[in-house]
Amino acid sequence: MAKIMKTKEVADYLKLHTITVCKLSKEGKIPAIRIGRVWRFDKDVIDEWIARG
Repeated sequence: MAKIMKTKEVADYLKLHTITVCKLSKEGKIPAIRIGRVWRFDKDVIDEWIARG
């Protein structure tokens, strides 16, 4: 089952500020899904994205 993370959780995981995570998500640089006004992140997809460099 997919682990869905909130912006704060991803920011802590990547050691980035939440505003940076939102900005990179909006620019399409971090794989994310926008639901209404909030961003959601699949941990497995984030891990693959990190592995690709």
